[in-house]
Amino acid sequence: PAFNFSLGTCAPTRPQSRMHLGALFKKLRAPAEPAHLASGRWGEAQAERFLGKQGYAVVGRRVRVGRDELDLVMRAKSVMVFVEVKTRASEAFGRPVAAVDRAKREKLSRAAVRYLMDLREKPEYIRFDVVEVIGVPDGPAPRIEHIENAFPLSARYRLPW
Repeated sequence: PAFNFSLGTCAPTRPQSRMHLGALFKKLRAPAEPAHLASGRWGEAQAERFLGKQGYAVVGRRVRVGRDELDLVMRAKSVMVFVEVKTRASEAFGRPVAAVDRAKREKLSRAAVRYLMDLREKPEYIRFDVVEVIGVPDGPAPRIEHIENAFPLSARYRLPW
């Protein structure tokens, strides 16, 4: 039998209460998402919608590859496109693409090569794009800049085919 701990007693309750208690514990355990992560998710959704209108097909979202993450993996005809999304409220501190420095490009290259090694069908071409989303979730429509072929595969990595 389920027990009702909310009353300070261990009195048995009906099964419906058990489901309610489980949902309550789950809600209590889940911390609120920090604002910068929520903003990043919103930016990724905006970028995905924008690229979808341009004819890109979604292959994966927030793809974890070892310790790395690819924001969006998309396909445009015979090209596999790895998209890094940078979301900023404004350009007061520079362009969002400036945050994709050499170390970040290395991580994205490593993640892409590992991702590609697991594919059965290898793409004919690959490309790294950056999408800048400038705006806030509850504000006016964001400004979106798509930078195609933003950087090459890092020289440290080679495609396995």
